[in-house]
Amino acid sequence: MELLHSRIIGEGRPLLILHGFLGMSDNWKTLGNLYAKNGFQVHLIDQRNHGKSFHSENFDYETLANDLKSYMANHNIPKANLIGHSMGGKTAMQFACSNPKLVEKLIVADIAPKYYPPHHSEIINGLVALNLETIASRSEADNALASHISNMGIRQFLLKNLYWVEKGKLGLRFNLPVLQYKMEEIGENISSTATFTGETLFLRGDKSEYILQNDFDTIKIHFPKATISTISNAGHWLHAENPKEFFSKTLDFLNR
Repeated sequence: MELLHSRIIGEGRPLLILHGFLGMSDNWKTLGNLYAKNGFQVHLIDQRNHGKSFHSENFDYETLANDLKSYMANHNIPKANLIGHSMGGKTAMQFACSNPKLVEKLIVADIAPKYYPPHHSEIINGLVALNLETIASRSEADNALASHISNMGIRQFLLKNLYWVEKGKLGLRFNLPVLQYKMEEIGENISSTATFTGETLFLRGDKSEYILQNDFDTIKIHFPKATISTISNAGHWLHAENPKEFFSKTLDFLNR
C-alpha cells in the first residue's frame, strides 16, 4: 500500500489540506504555517500523481478519498478538519460523504458538487508540447509555455512542478501521461446520493464561475449544514489571490 507524501507542520488539532489539479502541497505552505501558528497540526498533502506522491494509472475521486483514509490510519489520526481546493475539494467532499465519522469540519474552496466538462485542454497541450530533453532552465520552459498559456500566473503555478531529475535534466512532478487521459475524471461529480451532515463551509471567489448562484440548492442537498461565503477580489485560486480574507474566514469557521 503506497502512502501519500506530505509535509507536517505545527502541533494541535489535525488539519488536512488538499491541493487542486496540477498543484501540490507546496502551494499551501504560507497558509499552512499560519494555521500551524493557530493551534493546528497541518498536513500539506500531495495527492497521487501530483507533487512527490506516487504515480498510478488509477485516478478517480473514490480512489483519492481512499488514499486519504489510508493516510489518516497510517498517521493515527482518528478525526480531522479538511480543506480542499478545486480537485482537492472534490476529493474532500467524496471523503467526508464516505467517512463522516473521520471528519470534524469540511472546507471546500471554489468547487461545487457537480460535473464540470473538461476545460484544461490548452494547459495540457502546452505541457505536452514542452520538450524537457532540450529545455535547460525554468525561463526557457516559461517561454515555451507562453505560446499556449498567456496567463503568467498560471504558468508560474505550473512551473513550480519543474525539478531537476539529475544534473542538466528537468522533469515535471505530476504524472502528465495519466492526467491528460483522466480529464473526464477530474470533472466528475460525487455520487448523487452522497451526503455529509457535519459542519461545512463552501468558499467561492467573487470573480470565479466555478460556484454559481444556481449551485446553492445542490450544495445544500449534499451538505445540509453548508454555509456558502464569497471571497472578494479573487478568482478560482482564491487562497492565493486573497489569502488574508481566505485565512480569516476559514480560521473563524474552524474555531467556531
